[in-house]
Amino acid sequence: MTLKTLSTILTDKTLAAPVLEAAAAMAHRHEAHLDVLCLGVDRSQMGYYYAGANALILQEAITRAGEEAEELEAEAQRILSRTEATWGTDTGVCQLTDLSRHVALHARFSDLVILPKPYGKSRGVEMEPLTEAAMFGGRAPALVLPDRADLSATPKRALLCWNESAEALSAIRAALPLLREAESVQIVVIDPPVHGPGRSDPGGQLAAWLSRHGIRPDIDVLARTMPRVSDVIRRHATDTGADLIVMGAYGHSRFRESILGGATRDMLEETGVPVLMAH
Repeated sequence: MTLKTLSTILTDKTLAAPVLEAAAAMAHRHEAHLDVLCLGVDRSQMGYYYAGANALILQEAITRAGEEAEELEAEAQRILSRTEATWGTDTGVCQLTDLSRHVALHARFSDLVILPKPYGKSRGVEMEPLTEAAMFGGRAPALVLPDRADLSATPKRALLCWNESAEALSAIRAALPLLREAESVQIVVIDPPVHGPGRSDPGGQLAAWLSRHGIRPDIDVLARTMPRVSDVIRRHATDTGADLIVMGAYGHSRFRESILGGATRDMLEETGVPVLMAH
């Protein structure tokens, strides 16, 4: 697999620069095309308009979203014109309730969607459904960037979170072009099941498969010494100097993770390292 079409979706001008710079650097390095959707979002909810509201209010909200989309596109073009990447921009306007459809249509033909971290200070309400829509509606892997992430250089140390799930395997498959460039790749298995299919050799089959792609991974089997799996992953990433984490997304339902929490949500909230996720 190679990366030939990268994409990103912008809804917030303040988050545009680091995402575009990282995406452009990766597109140039892989000789890929970068598609940028500048999306103006009407964040009002029709169901909550006060009694007597008329079509003028709706039109005003849509007009404002359209202006935001044009401002985003102008900013994106200004930033990308300074790069060596091949790129194109497009604009769109949608209501918050229809965001997922627009994102899915944009992401579906992408090899990788590059997005900012959806949680944190000054993040809009649209950021979480945007990230989910890329993976679920668009069926595309997503590279989620923490604040101040630098992807101008190739990730050197990749950490693969392996639990034998279909989601984890999808993420690792999507990451193959990046893993081939890395200097070291570590497969991390946390508390492998004693009765699982790989109980005698945790991560062994994955390592053999990766080796046929020219990747020579190490395997680390870790105990769950902290309350949350995400804490173990992040601590190990820090200890090993990893600059890319690859993991499956939403092994549980999104509703359960949003209410009760889960490794996906925890990583998206707290990671300081770029995370490549797929479902």
